[in-house]
Amino acid sequence: MKLLWDSAIGLLVITGGLLGLTLPFGKIATADGVPAMVWAFVISFGAGGVLFLALLLSGQRIRLTAHELRYFFVTAAVSYAFPNLLMFSAIPHLGAGYTGIMFTLSPVVTLVFSILLGVRRPNLLGVAGIAVGFVGAVMVALTRGEAGQPADYFWVAVGLLIPVSLAAGNIYRTVDWPQGTGPIELAVGSHLASAMLLLVGIVTLFGWQAFVPLGGVPLVVAGQVASASAMFAFFFRLQAVGGPVYLSQIGYVAAAVGLFAGTIFLGEHYQLLTWLGAVIITAGVFITTTAQSQVSAKAQSQAV
Repeated sequence: MKLLWDSAIGLLVITGGLLGLTLPFGKIATADGVPAMVWAFVISFGAGGVLFLALLLSGQRIRLTAHELRYFFVTAAVSYAFPNLLMFSAIPHLGAGYTGIMFTLSPVVTLVFSILLGVRRPNLLGVAGIAVGFVGAVMVALTRGEAGQPADYFWVAVGLLIPVSLAAGNIYRTVDWPQGTGPIELAVGSHLASAMLLLVGIVTLFGWQAFVPLGGVPLVVAGQVASASAMFAFFFRLQAVGGPVYLSQIGYVAAAVGLFAGTIFLGEHYQLLTWLGAVIITAGVFITTTAQSQVSAKAQSQAV
């Protein structure tokens, strides 16, 4: 377990895979009448609650300094509440697989933000890998959803806002990370803050009856909470080990999982161009992974 906890590639595969499961779970739930905002709340409250219990059982606690409170609520809004709301609103129109592929644009936007702010700059091979992944993402985006069911450009635009929000969150979490605070503590605080924000929005816009449809999908709720809890336990560790640009590569893995899950289990159908784009995206993942290994090896040699 310690080997995995310190492995950027291992954390990337696990975190991205668990993130990908959110897409089919979300499509099933929204198809059964669960509002997008309620499903986003399920993820944040479920993951935050489970991880909070784990934190208490391990004898740890959450510190509530002014810095940490700011970090919790900014991260909650930019990284969780807003992108999840966008994602679950778009899935019924774009499909789980297609919406998942929007995650692949996150590395490109993260790279732009990272360069502009001077947070962390990947080497030339890393830039090449992101560029390859971006070409694949563009190919997929041009198909506008499932085969024979092109979505309105409005929903494509909504989908494109997902990686912008995720990229902003990737940079913010690195820049403002509270010193001496562990990844589980940050995951708990951020998700509970996200749940609070979403709960206010749900009650204000829909009332408490918005939670009634959850009773029709108890197994989906349980599966989503379990996968989200596991994912965010690894998510913040990957942030610390790999940095914001490398972290953003989870979108590639999540997109692949969402695409295959949507096709195999949800009966979604995509054009050949979509699949070719997915293959190119996968190539981009391998290139950026290689680049990250080179950067880590160089840093270690310089330290010695």
